[in-house]
Amino acid sequence: MTRPAPASHRHGALRNLLGIADLGPDIAAGIAEVMRLTDSFVEVSERAIPKVPALRGRTVVSLFFEDSTRTRLSFETAAKRLSADTMNFSVSTSSVKKGESLRDTIETIEAMGVDAIVVRHASAGVPRQIAHWASSAVINAGDGWHEHPTQALLDCYTIRQHLGELSGRHITIVGDIKHSRVARSNIAAFTALGADVTVVAPPTLLPPSLEGWPVKVAHDLDAVLPGTDVCYLLRMQRERMTEALIPSLREYTARYGLTEERADRLAEHALIMHPGPMNRGVEIAADVAERPNAVIVDQVRNGVAVRMAVLFLLLGSGTEWGGEPDA
Repeated sequence: MTRPAPASHRHGALRNLLGIADLGPDIAAGIAEVMRLTDSFVEVSERAIPKVPALRGRTVVSLFFEDSTRTRLSFETAAKRLSADTMNFSVSTSSVKKGESLRDTIETIEAMGVDAIVVRHASAGVPRQIAHWASSAVINAGDGWHEHPTQALLDCYTIRQHLGELSGRHITIVGDIKHSRVARSNIAAFTALGADVTVVAPPTLLPPSLEGWPVKVAHDLDAVLPGTDVCYLLRMQRERMTEALIPSLREYTARYGLTEERADRLAEHALIMHPGPMNRGVEIAADVAERPNAVIVDQVRNGVAVRMAVLFLLLGSGTEWGGEPDA
């Protein structure tokens, strides 16, 4: 049986997914293609046996240099539902701990015949560097403060699922914008689809410059909430903070946390979103996360189908996947 050619040898438009811009010169059209495929894979995920043979014979390796629960398991589940083989690279038990370089690690993994590398790293730009070295397709599962494109895609899908098209919607992103790769990818995706985005944060949690960012900036969450269609809360990333950027978590919650009182000010149709993991009682009150308009569990659920779509776009044959269940 002839092994399928690696993704980099295909003639498809999408070779790697390192950031939202990789979806093509018309980002909205690229997102629409992912959404269209995701609709199909949501249906697959609802079957009694949620599996199709679309990527049988392909191998997907997860290369996570940072801890992850949702993203790593989501990609692994997505690959298995497409009948791909999966490999998990554990940094803690690998030769990286013996001083092996990143390039040597990639060359070792590629020598085993993989088709896609899903990589998460604390340093911005590492997935792009790996894409220069590798012939396999590379998917950025989060790199430092830079981007997290599949999170943005699953967020777009979740909003579309509940509110319809994003065009004309007002999305408020609250919290640690400075250190958030989720915020960067989401702003690119949401605005490409025609949404208006407002970021709400203390000045110390904003980037030094927002020049070129297609967003409005506010510091008063209470003033913004009534006109918000989606309230997107970011986790306070204490592991990325090397300086005292806020007086205390209690003060942050008092001014920027989505308390029950603040959640009551949202319109009835407005969605509450969070990329996880949540700091309950900090950026979001525990009971608010359980409200009917909090779609945080939907985000996790949709993440599998969105990542199935991304893997198929990168590794599929370039034809329709067919939709027939696996044998």
